[in-house]
Amino acid sequence: MLNAFKDAIYEAAKNDKRIILMVTDNDIGLSHMQAEMPDQYFVEGISEANTMGVASGLAADGFMPFIINIASFLVRRSYEQIVLDVCLQNRPVRLIGIGGGFSMAHLGTTHTTIEDIAIMRAVPEMTVIAPCDALEMKKLVPSILKWPKPIYIRLARYGKPVVTKEESDIDIGKAVVLRQASAGHKSVLLISTGAMTSRTIKTAEELQNLGIESTVLHLHTIKPLDEKAIIEQARRVPLVVTIEDHSIIGGLGSACMGVLMNNMHPDLPRLHCIGVPDKFIHVYGTQESLLKSVGLEPSQMAKTIYQLTK
Repeated sequence: MLNAFKDAIYEAAKNDKRIILMVTDNDIGLSHMQAEMPDQYFVEGISEANTMGVASGLAADGFMPFIINIASFLVRRSYEQIVLDVCLQNRPVRLIGIGGGFSMAHLGTTHTTIEDIAIMRAVPEMTVIAPCDALEMKKLVPSILKWPKPIYIRLARYGKPVVTKEESDIDIGKAVVLRQASAGHKSVLLISTGAMTSRTIKTAEELQNLGIESTVLHLHTIKPLDEKAIIEQARRVPLVVTIEDHSIIGGLGSACMGVLMNNMHPDLPRLHCIGVPDKFIHVYGTQESLLKSVGLEPSQMAKTIYQLTK
């Protein structure tokens, strides 16, 4: 997924001199951009808060800075500067968080980012995006270049499997129905985001084997939410389940529940959030092993959802 973003932003930067790429401690593999466009590529070192201030200044002068860093450091270390230098001024800075969720589980708790969506959602003017695969990331770039507000983009470590369709129109704030339940069957609505969307589709397939039809609604934009799509799909089912590799507090589930409670009372369907429990993860492992440890593998989720339908 990161490679798709890098390729797209490199091509865009050739014709858009507003684009400034800012990297910190990590080598992201764009040395050719640095060589070809030295005025649009800066290595800032391990100075996240300072980098945010520089980016805000560049944005005030008409540039569009993209800051790329590991999500845990990008969000936590520079939070005050994100709030005051970027969002309070409503400047078009783009924050690219690498390794959201359990993508960097092999590096332990310091690199495990399960609260970033909640933090960024709470900041006024901030837009929050979590693409599901490499193709969707690529398709979002034109919208990102036109969007007037600050953006936080949560990238999972991998861009596969690709579930986005080539013919799909992808735009900020617009949900995508990736699977529609068959009419006349017992069904549930599964709402997912980011790297969990491909796993949610697999969960839907396992549920079908258990006699449960499900619609999969993918929200690549968590703020602003596509409230119309959420409400429209929720009206058709008795059960709505949100799925995310993020804390159950403050993320996709909390956002969707707020929308449904504000718009569907008293006809609210049953709601359930599947996500990371409210606790620190004290183990090292792979993305898969940590997802399994908190019940986020498709077979585990299908079993949980099946029990909820009884």
